[in-house]
Amino acid sequence: MRFFTYFYDDEIEHLFYQKPQNFNKYSNSELLSYGLGATLYMPATRLNIHQDILSKKHVGLTSLVIDLEDAVGDNEVGAAEKLLIKELLKLHGELIKQFLSIEDFPLMFIRIRNLEQLKRVIEQLGDACQLLTGAVLPKFSADSGKELLREIKSIHTDEHPFYAMPILESSRIIHKETRIDELMKIKRLLDEYRDNILNVRIGATDFSGLYGIRRNIDTTVYDIVVLRDCIGDIINVFQRSSCPYVISGPVWEYFKTDNLEGFIREIRMDIANGLTGKTIIHPSHIKGVQALNVVSFEQYIDACNIVNAATGDLGVMKSDFSNKMNEIKPHYYWARKVILKSQLYGVLNDEFTNIDIIQKEVYA
Repeated sequence: MRFFTYFYDDEIEHLFYQKPQNFNKYSNSELLSYGLGATLYMPATRLNIHQDILSKKHVGLTSLVIDLEDAVGDNEVGAAEKLLIKELLKLHGELIKQFLSIEDFPLMFIRIRNLEQLKRVIEQLGDACQLLTGAVLPKFSADSGKELLREIKSIHTDEHPFYAMPILESSRIIHKETRIDELMKIKRLLDEYRDNILNVRIGATDFSGLYGIRRNIDTTVYDIVVLRDCIGDIINVFQRSSCPYVISGPVWEYFKTDNLEGFIREIRMDIANGLTGKTIIHPSHIKGVQALNVVSFEQYIDACNIVNAATGDLGVMKSDFSNKMNEIKPHYYWARKVILKSQLYGVLNDEFTNIDIIQKEVYA
């Protein structure tokens, strides 16, 4: 699996200074945590998920969440579980027959409602569980999270890794009077299970719902003050250099693709605030999220120079582009993140921008 497989080889050569590298669920977890890209959610009630994956229906898809929670009505849960298990068993059968390999699969996760459902689904999947990269844990809390993470750890093996992606979206997090206490408790809990946490996600839709807010197509999460303040605190707690987690950008709710201004602005704000990748609910958003996360030539050269100079002999140096100062210690964490992202998303040639990648015609 690789980003931008929808471009021809000569286009990749033309656009990229450093090509995107292959990765899969068995890749190093630190690197993999940056590789979610545009994570497409689909309800577990959807028919023929296995066929969509086999046929590579969604061009460029690299990560997928099959949702048993909010996307499924309370009266549909039993049927949704049966259908999910049926679809994954079919996929596993194709793997056993060697009609495809693990390289052909996107990173696949199930979003579960509770611990009992997780146990039930994993038991019924049996060996087909190896198709999954992990589980998404909605409305994650300090009180209920420990048992879930303990179960995730019991499923995880070196041979078949299985990760957790907690979603921060509860009232105790968005409400100011309980927020910091809850975030710090969750942070301490995640630190206990650090090796099992792939990514931390933000549930902006649930947060908004608690205030009767729904942003329109021209409004980003950063324009909604109650969301902006909460996202700032989440970044403050979970992205500290002492023990950081990769945080994903919240969902973009609109299907429409002929008005991308708000969509692009929100992703740019995600990236400016240190977030990587984004939850999406429509495959037309895949290219935009991936394209905007590609590392620019200038960022990459600055990052490499900073990391290479971190020997203690220098404290500061002028950028090769003569437009900024690179301070070794303050910029080192940023530089490491840029280099990790560059391995997956690639580095653009100097004459190209991320918008050039978005505007490039896709050949499916």
